[in-house]
Amino acid sequence: MSNNKVLEGMKIPEHVAIIMDGNGRWAKKRMLPRNMGHVQGAKTVEQICEDADSVGIKYLTVYAFSTENWSRPEKEVNAIMKLLRNYLKDCIKRANTNNMKVRVIGERSRLSDDIREKIEELEEASKNNTGLNFTIALNYGSKDEITRAVKRIVRDCVDGITNVEDIDEKMISGYLDTAGIPDPDLLIRTSGEERLSNYLMWQLAYAEFYFTDVLWPDFDKDELIKAIEKYNGRDRRFGGVNEE
Repeated sequence: MSNNKVLEGMKIPEHVAIIMDGNGRWAKKRMLPRNMGHVQGAKTVEQICEDADSVGIKYLTVYAFSTENWSRPEKEVNAIMKLLRNYLKDCIKRANTNNMKVRVIGERSRLSDDIREKIEELEEASKNNTGLNFTIALNYGSKDEITRAVKRIVRDCVDGITNVEDIDEKMISGYLDTAGIPDPDLLIRTSGEERLSNYLMWQLAYAEFYFTDVLWPDFDKDELIKAIEKYNGRDRRFGGVNEE
């Protein structure tokens, strides 16, 4: 029986967010350099995009590099940036082949010029694709995102573009990096860690959380389906009361 068959009759989350954790531990278990874990993790990203699309997920957001990750050893950061360059170089062709719309969120000023240029090229080249909406959180931190949004709201109030009285949750959401993207229904975190790590804290307010001990490079379609099955066992009341 195909693994898609397992999902028949189940509700597929519209938007899945993933914290891809465990690349380094995956490499260490195999006595490989940490960078080899990141290489394998990038391959997993490519496959999970196809898997997510095949099961009917419309939005997929992954945590690729946080604002705190700069504190890692310089050698590892440089290796991740090199890997990112290679990924972005091939991503335009892959996105168009798979009809995938790609968007990058996060604070870009700290990224090198060539990476920023590749991001802009990728977003422009894929903007009219109608398949999976794939978002990469890069140099992203939720506290940083909210801080930047607040500054823009304040500037617009000072400039008379908006009024303090008009500020509500919808407006704030519109100033976040994820403007125009529905909030995640399901958060998946791999490798056994159980925390948000400064990821989409506003957007995940009512998401269901799924934690697995599987290391990210080993995460596959079967594991994605397990997460969706668990999601279907949750009672999503959004603060209300189940009358049954």
